[in-house]
Amino acid sequence: VQLQASGGGLVQAGGSLRLSCAAFGLTFSAYVMGWFRRPPGKEREFVAVISRNGDSTYYADSVKGRFTISRDNAKNTVYLELNSLKPEDTAVYYCTTGRSTYYRREYDYGYWGQGTQVTVSS
Repeated sequence: VQLQASGGGLVQAGGSLRLSCAAFGLTFSAYVMGWFRRPPGKEREFVAVISRNGDSTYYADSVKGRFTISRDNAKNTVYLELNSLKPEDTAVYYCTTGRSTYYRREYDYGYWGQGTQVTVSS
């Protein structure tokens, strides 16, 4: 199984990015998909999760209203749209597979991608 995240970069505060995560070697539609992030010097934290068919999404309070998670099961890809970015959004962003949209802690998730760096300058 491989999860390949891409789309990170350097952006000014208020800007936008779109992260993608392509999945290989698994039945993509059978998994809940999540995004986590690890800010510099901090632990990895939950960002967003989407149900298997994409009809349910949940977000951390810190990103609600600014980030949007979506998925395309035909392309085995999950996305994270980041808008109105703030310097505190600077982190390595990881995609991951899950069993339930209920879970918010990283140990409840299974496969992980390598991460993509997002840096927001003030």
